[in-house]
Amino acid sequence: MKDLSNYRKSYEKSELLETNIPEDPINLFNKWFHETEDFGGVEEVNAMTISTIGMDGFPKSRVVLLKKYNEEGFTFFTNYHSEKGKAITNNPNVCLSFFWTSQERQVIIKGLAEKTSDLVSDNYFDSRPDGSKLGAIVSDQSRVITSRDVLFMRLKELELFYEGKSIPRPSHWGGYIVKPIEVEFWQGRSNRLHDRIRYQLQNDFNWKIERVSP
Repeated sequence: MKDLSNYRKSYEKSELLETNIPEDPINLFNKWFHETEDFGGVEEVNAMTISTIGMDGFPKSRVVLLKKYNEEGFTFFTNYHSEKGKAITNNPNVCLSFFWTSQERQVIIKGLAEKTSDLVSDNYFDSRPDGSKLGAIVSDQSRVITSRDVLFMRLKELELFYEGKSIPRPSHWGGYIVKPIEVEFWQGRSNRLHDRIRYQLQNDFNWKIERVSP
């Protein structure tokens, strides 16, 4: 067993104060996203962890890629028949989290996931390379398979079938948009006295802003 008790880092790069934040969390998310992108040191700034409550009652987290965000919410794409897709159908309450180590920042988003329109899913699918399109058709995501060869054989069959043809989006693959009800911004600070600012959506659709103890 490895003892990790001495793994420590002092966070001192920035601060998060009530005097320099917008009223809307999406605006602050946008600012942080671009600051992280411009600073560098994070290979995929849009990589996020999504946590769902599985059919077995256990939470499960995995990394997916954010493909769009705006005032309405945060959009990603996946197989609707996957484990996460079934979990969302059963319980649309999800949590997204970003950890941007280069900036010593986290963003944690609670929200409700719902399918995007067919048009949104079609447009994104059409923008993907052909290999990614075929991969979405080949994979019965989260299902047990006998070997990797099964995937390669199916891919070769589809490559021949769709040669010179357009590849349609399968109906079981598309987007989800997570509409936030709570967004927390975490900025690392020295002595573990981190800044935590929480936005909570109110009944009048305004955001309540509070500081949370670290």
